[in-house]
Amino acid sequence: MGSLYRNWVRPRLFAQEAEDAHDSALRHLARVSRSRPACSLLGSLYGATPLPVTVWGLLFPNPVGLAAGMDKHAAAVPAWEKLGLGFCELGGVTWHAQPGNPKPRMFRIAAADAIINRMGFNNPGAPALAEKLADWKRRGRWPSAPVGINLGKSKVTPLEDAARDYADSFRALRDFADFFVVNVSSPNTPGLRQLQDKAALDEILAAIQEQNSLGAKDSKPVLVKVAPDLSFDALDEILGLVAPRRIAGIVATNTTITRPATGDAAAQKIYAESGGLSGRPVQARSTEMIRHLYRQTRGQLPLIGVGGIFTAEDAWEKITAGASLVQIYTGLVYEGPGIAKDIVSGLKRKLAAAGLTSLQQAVGLNHVQPL
Repeated sequence: MGSLYRNWVRPRLFAQEAEDAHDSALRHLARVSRSRPACSLLGSLYGATPLPVTVWGLLFPNPVGLAAGMDKHAAAVPAWEKLGLGFCELGGVTWHAQPGNPKPRMFRIAAADAIINRMGFNNPGAPALAEKLADWKRRGRWPSAPVGINLGKSKVTPLEDAARDYADSFRALRDFADFFVVNVSSPNTPGLRQLQDKAALDEILAAIQEQNSLGAKDSKPVLVKVAPDLSFDALDEILGLVAPRRIAGIVATNTTITRPATGDAAAQKIYAESGGLSGRPVQARSTEMIRHLYRQTRGQLPLIGVGGIFTAEDAWEKITAGASLVQIYTGLVYEGPGIAKDIVSGLKRKLAAAGLTSLQQAVGLNHVQPL
């Protein structure tokens, strides 16, 4: 199935502009999502075998999830689990609707299995997204796998008002997500990465947790997504907020603003585009950050590993470095709809080969020194 996608479907998709291909694929999945028979067919083709893991009291059918950025409009919520994914993260969403940055704003570097995007949080806004999610629930189309929502800052909102902007989005959406991810690491909203500063992030988390505490019996896990360009010292500053602001986990990592060296003139031209780089070039750095976070927290803080995951080997690297869950985006673009099924099957083989009976036993396995 994967070779069919790579040899026949992908060349036709890649003949289109990257964002056009993305939008076309999402429109097809949106149509499938509205049809129970079509969703059932999708599940029979691409559904993954169970590899359950429990994190934050939530049962994930398997550890492979959809990263934020793929479905900002909640267009295909019912379809993602049918593609074998153990969870999905919708968004990023901001309080105010916004069109994002001018096009073109997404570029493939096929030779490097990579994508550059400078989308700029194009989304319908938190109130409209809440209406869309409520409609999926009314239709009885809500997935059984956990749903996360990625929160960003509206471009029109000054940095000094960021906490209110995030808290407003959280309040509008809190009843529609199993967990939330605070995104202060996208490189495509001016000044956003300044919010990774401990004091600014503390203010944002305080505002969100104030709203979260209003539903104390059903408070939501709140995670923070970090940039791969942060230093370990900066990461440790963020970890200082884990206890006081009840950070439930870290998503490592977002896209990078750095570019790899290459002698390929065509690739060099695309690398000159501004925006965040995802895919294989960020793979090693994201794993390095996961390893550091796991070590610093002594394995007590759940981590979601993102960056350059295309195969079971890539996912295994993240998990044994310390990630309890992993997410894909660029891998889905390059490998196609069977990627989650293939990764889960490969992970089960790796567990068996290692003599392990559960995924949790593999988390942080490669840390030689006892924690």
